[in-house]
Amino acid sequence: MNSGESSNMSGMADLVAAVNGVASTDFTHFSEDELTEFLQQCEMCKRVLSAMDSRLIIEVSDRSMPQTSGAGGVVRYLRDTLRLTKYDATCRAKVTEQVGEFRDPTGHLREPALAATAHAYEIGEISRDHVRNIIEVLHQLPDAVDAETRTEVETQLLDYSREGWPDDLPRIGREITARLDPDGSLTTDADRKRMRGITIGRQRADGMSWVQGWIMPTVRTVWDVIISKYARPGVCNLDDPESPNLFYGKVDKAVLEAAARRDTRTAAMRIHDALAMVLNPDIDPAKLGKHRGLPVQAVITMSLEDLENAAGIANTATGTQLSINEALKMAAGTKPILAIFDRHGMPLHLRRARRLASSAQRLALIASEKGCTRPGCDAPPSMCAVHHVTDWAKGGPTDLRNLTLACDHCHALVNDGPNGWKTVVMGKDSPFAGRTGWIKPLPVDPTQTPQVNHLHHRAEQIAQSVARSQNRRARLAYQARIAHRAPE
Repeated sequence: MNSGESSNMSGMADLVAAVNGVASTDFTHFSEDELTEFLQQCEMCKRVLSAMDSRLIIEVSDRSMPQTSGAGGVVRYLRDTLRLTKYDATCRAKVTEQVGEFRDPTGHLREPALAATAHAYEIGEISRDHVRNIIEVLHQLPDAVDAETRTEVETQLLDYSREGWPDDLPRIGREITARLDPDGSLTTDADRKRMRGITIGRQRADGMSWVQGWIMPTVRTVWDVIISKYARPGVCNLDDPESPNLFYGKVDKAVLEAAARRDTRTAAMRIHDALAMVLNPDIDPAKLGKHRGLPVQAVITMSLEDLENAAGIANTATGTQLSINEALKMAAGTKPILAIFDRHGMPLHLRRARRLASSAQRLALIASEKGCTRPGCDAPPSMCAVHHVTDWAKGGPTDLRNLTLACDHCHALVNDGPNGWKTVVMGKDSPFAGRTGWIKPLPVDPTQTPQVNHLHHRAEQIAQSVARSQNRRARLAYQARIAHRAPE
């Protein structure tokens, strides 16, 4: 072993010792701020080490170690050497293909395919899950999309990743694709129909069966509406003989709350029991009742621009997205509801002089806000209550100007205590006039600056950015043709 190799292995030994030292830290003496900072720093370190996987995988491949070890390929080598799941090993290999620096035939290092993403990953700004989803979104773009646009899309996804969640990226990607590929040449309804299918595996000895597959957006839309009501805690519980069914009439609120407190099922169990209820031969799907004041049916919103262009994405109250064409097909034969918006995009008044919001007001809030309005919360409208921005007890009217959506968790955070959140309507001078601003507790934000939730509108903002970029390039191309046009 030469001096360089000895130094590298010594560095690894130092790293192992440092990790072991940190792992033995006593956290009981940390303040809450210190504990949060420690978590963030620890996550950044893990991300930096995760990014180093790509360099190691490339080195292993260059030395043909998967072949000489008998594994035959990188994925199998990683599984055998590191005892990884097939999914994890495959993910690492795919990420390496896009963010790794490979050598060309002359021996020189090539820039990664996704250079900006690779840099952010290497310094710990984003996680492997962010990278994986960025790769997937870019992979789904039409082949006709030029390199400059792909770079712009990568930049937009990367900007969001620095402050947002990995599992939001596919949704944002669908919105971008819908704008870049308005005629559906990449993934058409026919493609989705071809991919649809549910497989029920062979029964095990205990009688249980495994289920997996892909369902169409239209099926997901209807299913989400059903489980938003019947997969709630306390409802349709097969383990609780006294669990309310909700299908056979209205249930007393106290009975439902008591059943929810007894409910120890996981979310997957609740969905299973809701399916069992729907498949019951005695159940008429046309009589599923109401949930949060609205019938158990799909509520779909879309922009007038997308409707006129017959392209883009429609959103449902349960958070599902589907193409405009699919939404229009689902709407055929139904009774439409017209929502009128002001110049700020806020719905106009529908009803006043009552404490509880009307169904029409809830529909208007679903169309305009698309989910919980507390910054960072991604709960869809089906999980939200209608909240008075200025409390009813303090004179706040039940008027759309004073109503907003808040999920049960965020709703409970609003109170007059020292750790309570406050809500306000953003003023006319704000770029988000009319929207709901949330103010963090005074100990958390001494400035008491109201903030709005961009999460449910992020895809629209990115899509607008893509459109602006395309228009800018078109103008530049036109100006270039004019400048180089030969005089007549």
